[in-house]
Amino acid sequence: MEPRIIAIVGKSNSGKTTLVEKLVAGLTQNGHRIGTVKHTHCGFELDREGKDSWRHKNAGAAATLLLKDGQAALIRDDHRAPVEKMIHYLSGMDLILAEGFKSQDLPKIEIFRKEAMHKIPLCLDQDFNVSDTLVAFVTDSAFKPDVPVFGLNDISGMIDFIQARFLGESFRDRNHG
Repeated sequence: MEPRIIAIVGKSNSGKTTLVEKLVAGLTQNGHRIGTVKHTHCGFELDREGKDSWRHKNAGAAATLLLKDGQAALIRDDHRAPVEKMIHYLSGMDLILAEGFKSQDLPKIEIFRKEAMHKIPLCLDQDFNVSDTLVAFVTDSAFKPDVPVFGLNDISGMIDFIQARFLGESFRDRNHG
């Protein structure tokens, strides 16, 4: 079974990484296997020029696997769509939390802070219509789109929502038990 994917989106410095950390910790504590993906625009370097694995890749290897006790990192040419790569490489997970990927057709949880320099959330257009992909909104602002809205520190509420909607567990009403 393919893991479900949720994109955690928000504008720069909105708290996406902190939210992902808290969700991963809570969902993992509840026994779920969580994979994460971080979207980057500026590229990344897992190995430095001149190192053996860099030399292997530079010589033409289609894939280079770096192994260390308890860890593995794969450097591989892969030109598939982002969602296909997520599912392929993280297929053993219960859920994938993808930080970023705002333009992908994925269910999205947006984090939006009132003190941020941005005036309008990503998933609302100029007429304040909600994006079809927005499934939840995390905020300390007055914006209340027509999806479940959570406070910045309501991690347990968000975890309950994610488990009910994406992991098939019954949603616990925090007000009734």
